[in-house]
Amino acid sequence: MEYAYYPGCASESTARDQHSSSKAVASALGINFVEIPNWSCCGATAAHQTDRLLAVSLPAPNLLTAQQMGLDVVVNCAACYSRLKMANHEISTHPEIREKVGEVLGRDYDGSVKVRHLLEILHEDLGMEVIRDRIKQTLNGLKVASYYGCLLVRPPEVTQFDDPENPTSMDRLVKALGGEDLDWPHKVECCGGGLALTRTDVVVKLSESIIGMAQAAGAECIAVACPMCQVNLDLRQIDIKKAMGKKYDMPIVYITQLMGLCLGVPYEELGLNKLMVSPSRVVDAIAAVQNQS
Repeated sequence: MEYAYYPGCASESTARDQHSSSKAVASALGINFVEIPNWSCCGATAAHQTDRLLAVSLPAPNLLTAQQMGLDVVVNCAACYSRLKMANHEISTHPEIREKVGEVLGRDYDGSVKVRHLLEILHEDLGMEVIRDRIKQTLNGLKVASYYGCLLVRPPEVTQFDDPENPTSMDRLVKALGGEDLDWPHKVECCGGGLALTRTDVVVKLSESIIGMAQAAGAECIAVACPMCQVNLDLRQIDIKKAMGKKYDMPIVYITQLMGLCLGVPYEELGLNKLMVSPSRVVDAIAAVQNQS
């Protein structure tokens, strides 16, 4: 299985751990990522708030290159996924946008390249049975709250992936890895991602609500698939303690990091050492299975 891989800007900064863990997991599962040559910023999250044509034109060169590669695009960042999917939607449903984007690109692009999140590929192309067969150790019943955030499954007419109100793709993956997938009400609540630098007070309140609800549901960690969500929920726990006096110490891990641990990928390749809140309870839970065998 081969895909045109779009890393996104965060892969070289705040989401290096998601980038490295995604590549490691793909390699362990026999999935070949071919990085899109000379890929450029997709415009998340500010472009679509300023100019509609700009918001479509920024992702378009990457989609055009992928079309020339003859491959589906795979994305592991929910924000990038949203912008690339939205660009396709705008181009394919609005002829005037397609024409203007064509002028920017210097050639026509029809919006037909398939853009898929890594979770889609794991479910639709690989399958949970294959993943179950490949894992070397399980999550040993670890209680995981899967957090999808705003962008991975919304708007549904654009993403066309999972249920926009009660998504289960990560939950099913957690279950396949031997963890306990928790039913909790905040899996698609906003963490305030776009306000991370401008209104940290809002982000602190939103993040506290999400982490608090996950803890109330019995979670031992929260699994995410978005760099902005990961940074907010992980980093802001320090601010939550200062502002509200609540200490959670809740590990916020990428779903690919959980998968990597179960697939036997070395700790260093998964970027677990980059997390603000120690993932030791997660690592220890998995190690306990290995020690028992």
